[in-house]
Amino acid sequence: MIYFDAAVSRGEECRLALHLAGVDFEDVRIAGDEWATMKPKTDYGSLPVLELPDRPPLGQTNAILVLIGRKHGLHPQDDFEAARHEAMMCHVEDLRAQIGPALRITDEAEKKKARGSLAEAYLPTWAGYAERQIADTGPFFAGTNIQAVDLKLHRAVHWIASGVIDHIPATVFSGFPKLNRVFAAVRDHEGVKAWYAK
Repeated sequence: MIYFDAAVSRGEECRLALHLAGVDFEDVRIAGDEWATMKPKTDYGSLPVLELPDRPPLGQTNAILVLIGRKHGLHPQDDFEAARHEAMMCHVEDLRAQIGPALRITDEAEKKKARGSLAEAYLPTWAGYAERQIADTGPFFAGTNIQAVDLKLHRAVHWIASGVIDHIPATVFSGFPKLNRVFAAVRDHEGVKAWYAK
């Protein structure tokens, strides 16, 4: 598994999935200065990339998560339920696509305006749609078993709730109990805690 040397975003979801699956994998972490050389050689100009024996490299986070999930019991076997999980994974990628441009703004006034708008309108709306898809019983997205989609939701909520994005309050998702329930359940999962204790 190849990703940046940080416990963030897409690569961390895949690392967690491999760890929970019990897969002995090489955790290749690249520095930022390596990326410029490496980027044109990747299939999609992005990370993470999963390398498997006798297979071409596999890019795109959701594809990697679904593959790991199917092979190791972290993704539904039922086709429709699997598609429902994949729809939520796409919903998380929509969130990242919306926030991304606001992270690249350098002018302080523009940055504050753009991120404030996300916090007031887009993020609560996004969370509301996510909330409607999460099972009433839990603690995870679809019930009692942790799945790949839970790891993706956890990383998205962690990103916002950590307060690392200026002008987006860490509490913006606080009014969404099911979303926060999934976040807490993944955080407190023994396998996840074991990964971070390494």
